[in-house]
Amino acid sequence: MIDIIIAIIIDWIIGDPSAFPHPIRLMGNIIAYEDKMARKMAKTDRQLLGAGLIIVVVNVTLAFLVPYLLFSLLKPYPYLYHAVNIYFLYTCIAARCLHIEAMNIYRALTKSLNKARYKLSFIVGRETKDLREEEIVSATVETVAENTSDGVIAPLVFAMIGGAPLAVVYKMVNTMDSMLGYRTEKYKDIGFFPAKTDDLFNFVPARLTGLLLNVSGLFRFDVIQGFKIMWKDRKNHKSPNCAYPEGAVAGLLGVRLGGDHVYFGELVKKPTIGVHKRKIDKEDIKRTIELMYKSEVLLVILYMIINLVGMKN
Repeated sequence: MIDIIIAIIIDWIIGDPSAFPHPIRLMGNIIAYEDKMARKMAKTDRQLLGAGLIIVVVNVTLAFLVPYLLFSLLKPYPYLYHAVNIYFLYTCIAARCLHIEAMNIYRALTKSLNKARYKLSFIVGRETKDLREEEIVSATVETVAENTSDGVIAPLVFAMIGGAPLAVVYKMVNTMDSMLGYRTEKYKDIGFFPAKTDDLFNFVPARLTGLLLNVSGLFRFDVIQGFKIMWKDRKNHKSPNCAYPEGAVAGLLGVRLGGDHVYFGELVKKPTIGVHKRKIDKEDIKRTIELMYKSEVLLVILYMIINLVGMKN
């Protein structure tokens, strides 16, 4: 429990410095290489589908075994064991990084749309070059909401269940989905199994995140509407999970999210989430960041309570 709390505090303080060694970057390089090699070797769509399955099996196995074996070797050295454990846990959490990237977009909006579009392109897969200000804000809010689950709550949940090895497995699954799991012509085959695996891993964390976000909105936002929109629009997304955190935020803020987007030159039809009670504005970026941090703190409090109850029993 202490290691997780320390890891969260480190994330709050330093985030993800670009020069700092980070396992997620290594994961990204591995997946990019596998994608390149699979496309060279696969001659048919069915072979690409099979290659996607192999990529999932190999990467999940590696993601679990590497930290597991490392921690087995470090068990006789408790201080080193905890230091490495904290490091791995810290690299799985992305709250501060999300905060920084979202605020970069917020500040860019005060200068020029082109600058804001460019900043947004770092955190979304959709094309940003023609987006209006309202669309830029909406995309940022959606990303922070979705990644409150993917980048904060889910890795912490897996860490709380199975320690750093399981948290690293989750990050590998999530990274595969973010790189390969698009429903475009290019990725629909090789990305099928990475996307389905991510759906499975996020089934519980996404719903828990929606709950935490809504509870975090108490005394500040419209929590009743947050729960209402989360439930009503829970299927208004091609992902079976993303609409829960996005729906909670849309309801809490009283705005509409989602809609059609362009990925790699291809228009992808998406339903909307929420109601258009008011026009979304750039201050909603700050509000969503606030909800993200509150949800993270609430999860830690619940985890501590569960541990204390368990110790008494």
